[in-house]
Amino acid sequence: MNPIVANNKPVKVDLTAGKDYYFCACGRSDNQPFCDGSHAGTEFKPKPFTAEKSGDAFLCQCKHSANLPFCDGTHKKFDDSAVGKEGPGIEAGANKIPVASATTEEPTV
Repeated sequence: MNPIVANNKPVKVDLTAGKDYYFCACGRSDNQPFCDGSHAGTEFKPKPFTAEKSGDAFLCQCKHSANLPFCDGTHKKFDDSAVGKEGPGIEAGANKIPVASATTEEPTV
């Protein structure tokens, strides 16, 4: 079972430093991007996090970011037809740094 794509763009929220939040990891919550208990009966659990600083933050709504609860741009691979449907799941190694290799255009990398 993979998370539901709640939206294909992040949501800007105002966080308070030191406050605990519970991020919806399943995509089923009606209180996006936060948990409302809609994961009950599934293998999903909310992702607890404590805000490190006060202010605006962009939280993931596609539920496939490699940096949950924060957006990492993964939502760009989902179009409007994906919203409300189960996604492919978070790709293993999605946050690995690519290795540079020489090409015809850049032979001295």
